[in-house]
Amino acid sequence: MNAITRRAALGAALAIPFAARAQENWPNRSVRFIVAFAAGGAADTAARAIGAKVQEIIGQSVVVENRTGGNAIVAANATLQSPPDGYTFLVDAANQITNPILMRDIGFDYMTAFTPVTRLAVFPQVIAVKHDFPARTIGEFIAAARARPGTISVGTPPAAGMAHLALARFEQLAGIRLVHAPYRGGADAARDITAGSVDAVLITTSSIRPPVQAGRARVLAVTSRERVAAMPEVPTLHESGFEGFDLNDWNGLFATANTPAIAMQRLQAAVAQAARDPGVRARMDPLGAILMGEPSADFAAWLANERGVLRRVIEGANITIG
Repeated sequence: MNAITRRAALGAALAIPFAARAQENWPNRSVRFIVAFAAGGAADTAARAIGAKVQEIIGQSVVVENRTGGNAIVAANATLQSPPDGYTFLVDAANQITNPILMRDIGFDYMTAFTPVTRLAVFPQVIAVKHDFPARTIGEFIAAARARPGTISVGTPPAAGMAHLALARFEQLAGIRLVHAPYRGGADAARDITAGSVDAVLITTSSIRPPVQAGRARVLAVTSRERVAAMPEVPTLHESGFEGFDLNDWNGLFATANTPAIAMQRLQAAVAQAARDPGVRARMDPLGAILMGEPSADFAAWLANERGVLRRVIEGANITIG
């Protein structure tokens, strides 16, 4: 073996324990959360509330960076362009599942490019009507839709988002035809139901609060499997005859492929601890959020099931974007 080869072999041998030590010391600098959604929205709020507590737990700063655009592709690419060293994570949502179904030429494969770490929060959604809409129950709403097919407008944020998919699934199961009105965000849909310019909305529990508090909207049902603590009197679609219905907005942390396992394990544990923190809950509970932090394997299994459900909804309703 010549001198150059010996030096290369020695360098490689020394690099392995150095890399292992670097991973064992995770984190030894700031961690970055790249959020695929705008500041002030549900994903951003969850990332910042949980991230602030995670920062205390891990002893390093958590920097939240919003990268919007391209149906969350901009944030995904920014994350993929970062070194897979356990210091950059993507905060994404159903785009991880729906983009491969809805879009072509993305440039990467979500299932191989990203590894699920944990969910941050689930945001149950509601079906609500404007204050003077005659239906006072979900059954009466369905009856109205059957009597006037294709005339009742329902706003969701945005096209092909979780609210739109929940609405499409509800239409499929109820055997009704509604007029979908896509909005850029939940606040926009809430504004229009307050004004009475849309008959109904399917938006998160947090987005519907202002029009309900103003007496301009009435909630008929929630889309989560269980009733929501913020609205305990409102029935679920599951208990209203749509057994198993459970389609909610959500967001979670994803790592790039080849990210050190120890970094993902420690981050998941920190998020789980943060999700139980009374201070974090005090900030998120009024928004109707269900804080998560489940193990990565459980998150991955949930994603696999959700992938099948959403594909059937999208293809059955012929949903497209663009």
